[in-house]
Amino acid sequence: MQRILNCLLVAVFSLPLVVAAQSSPNLELPDDADIRIIVDISGSMKANDPDNLRQPAVRLLARMLPEGASAGVWTFGQYVNMLVPHAGVTDGWRQQAIERSDQINSVALRTNLGEALSVASDRYLSGSDELGNTDFILLSDGKVDISDDAGANDAERERILGPLLEELDNRGATIHTVALSDEADQALLERLAAETGGSYSLAPSAEALTRAFLKALNTAVPQQQIPIDGDGFSVDAGVDEFTALIFRADEQPSDTRELGLISPEGEEATADSVPDGMRWVRETEYDLITVSDPAAGQWRIDGELGEGSRVTVVSDLRMVVSPVPPMFTEDEPVELRVAFFEDDQKIDNTDFLGVIDVRLTLTSGDGRSGTKTLSGDEPPADGVYTDDISRLPDEGEYELDVVADGQTFSRRFSAVTRFTVPEGEEASVAPEPVETIPEPEPESEPGPDVAGQPATDDPGLIDTSQVEEPDTAPVAEEPSADDAEEGQQEPAPDTAESGGIPVWAMAAAGGFGLVAVAGAVFVAIRRKKTGADNGEEDEPPVIAPEEQVDEEPEPEDELPEDEIPVADTEVDESEPEPEPEEESAETPEPEREAEPESEKAEPEEDDDEEFGLEDFDLSEFDDLPDTENDKGLLDKDDEPDDGKKK
Repeated sequence: MQRILNCLLVAVFSLPLVVAAQSSPNLELPDDADIRIIVDISGSMKANDPDNLRQPAVRLLARMLPEGASAGVWTFGQYVNMLVPHAGVTDGWRQQAIERSDQINSVALRTNLGEALSVASDRYLSGSDELGNTDFILLSDGKVDISDDAGANDAERERILGPLLEELDNRGATIHTVALSDEADQALLERLAAETGGSYSLAPSAEALTRAFLKALNTAVPQQQIPIDGDGFSVDAGVDEFTALIFRADEQPSDTRELGLISPEGEEATADSVPDGMRWVRETEYDLITVSDPAAGQWRIDGELGEGSRVTVVSDLRMVVSPVPPMFTEDEPVELRVAFFEDDQKIDNTDFLGVIDVRLTLTSGDGRSGTKTLSGDEPPADGVYTDDISRLPDEGEYELDVVADGQTFSRRFSAVTRFTVPEGEEASVAPEPVETIPEPEPESEPGPDVAGQPATDDPGLIDTSQVEEPDTAPVAEEPSADDAEEGQQEPAPDTAESGGIPVWAMAAAGGFGLVAVAGAVFVAIRRKKTGADNGEEDEPPVIAPEEQVDEEPEPEDELPEDEIPVADTEVDESEPEPEPEEESAETPEPEREAEPESEKAEPEEDDDEEFGLEDFDLSEFDDLPDTENDKGLLDKDDEPDDGKKK
């Protein structure tokens, strides 16, 4: 009774927590962003960015920043320079940033990273200490270098990771860092991002810098997008403006690239032929096409689209998604919330929401993906779609996409997050085959599989029906009867099945079989000992295993020949031991040679080890056959046990 009362008490006190966890947060439109871009112009950039691709990358950020945001650009080497003053983003600010981007170079002597952060975070820029809505995008290719004295550089590095980082974090700043080259102080840049909740990227080459900058911007200021389906996208009547960012394919030369944009009326525009209401900018890495008051309907892109291409929109009808952290663990999952707003009002009209299909897709780094539908048969009463992502099959970076598809419009949200496992712990799901499965996961069959790996036991993560397994996935083999009797199982993925029976089920059956064999041995022992106590004739004496080697002649003389194999015959034949011998390979070879009945004793040692029968004396059963023929467990004069399993 006391136990029942304790359970009820726990349930009562846990109920408020469960209700709070299941309640949807009140999603609101985000405040206007404050973006501060800090660019390294030290001399090492001559080698790491020989084509000075920082210039088009900064121009892209300037063009992609939304109206109403605040922004500024700083460059740093030995000294810090405000390249573009911190102000509200307007067409004039964008034009100034585009023009001054030509001043980005690689002539500075030092890398005064700490001073750059201090200047860009000066209190006068915000008019207060608060930086809760401020995101820094920091690019560097080197280490802290303020002096020829190594000690001074070390002290400055400690200051950055100590008092300066603590101050920025307390003020609410978020720092997104981009390392250009392996020579950068990646540990410092990663910690700046991790401590403030920002993202970290390593651009392996200058060509990847634009995408790294765009990733940081998209994390800081998620923008409304329209999904691209094949080579086209659908524009609804509520779109005031759209911007198509088309990256060139890696193998496609930028100087010979041909690209066209075809309107719903069939009119095609190119970089050399731009109609009214359209702006077309061509850079080395991308084309940026902005169309004001676009015609509603299906637009088509004539040309090859590179990875990362997207279409952003300006519209009063918006899909708002809760912030996606750049990193999460099983203990701190991604709490995904999605809602729709018209102007500044959240939409909870069931007629509107009832025709919207909301889907979540996660894509791993190698391109495999899984999709789940967030919208059920009935729309949520409060208009907020919810889902929690607690864990994934393996550590790594994943792209998260939320796509809403209605009858008259569509919207897309994308973000990048990384799943990590705390140090000292293992992933909840093994991505590779394992030798044994100690305890089956009940949800493993319907569970999700995002990255083409074995599924997690989280039933609400990903719809596995749309996940394609990798071509190299190992195929589970059905264990043989010998292996099943010995409790062995071939390595197989934890979700594999053999012959329609789950692997864990076969392992359990094998375990039950082994228990049955052990029970049979125990019964036989008891019968033998009982017979000996009653004075039955023709029973061999009990001899300890350690004494068998010294007293070999005695048991040979006392026991009948038909019950004891001839040692000489077995030694001369040198027949290979069956598979169970591999399990008892731990027995020293000299001991097997000295003991004529070693073939019969080895399986007994295995039984002792596997079933904990070491306390029983099995020496009188030296003639026990191998486990693959359990019919010989009893002597011929004993009554057979028909209930034994093979």
